Amino acid sequence: MFLVRVATGVAAYEAVRAAAEQNLALGRTVVVDAVNDSEPARDTWRRAAAATLSPLRFVLLTLDDEGEHRRRLEERTRNLGHVPEPTWEDVRRRRASFEPWSGPHLRVNASAPVHEVAGVILTQLGSLRPVARTPDP
Repeated sequence: MFLVRVATGVAAYEAVRAAAEQNLALGRTVVVDAVNDSEPARDTWRRAAAATLSPLRFVLLTLDDEGEHRRRLEERTRNLGHVPEPTWEDVRRRRASFEPWSGPHLRVNASAPVHEVAGVILTQLGSLRPVARTPDP
């Protein structure tokens, strides 16, 4: 089962990357909500941004309160049909293999209500100097 999930994860990242690149090429803003637990996963988005000469910002949401993290996981319902919800043990295994970030990223504590977390992210991203987009030749 784990190998199937990994293969599905890679395919999902690549499908989302292709859609993100198409939208970035049209000048749209793209937000990808993904675990990005490894440098190869993060490179997916770096490649998409580079291919379209688009700025890229990573936001790492953290929730250090393990009890709250588990409660949120166990109470959520995404209704994704053929995709099973992760168990707490799945989350623990993934956390144990999570690769440290080596590049720039914004780290935000996600313990507050979602509207407050979103406000912090928007404020912080707005204060970052945008990366200039190079015009097409």
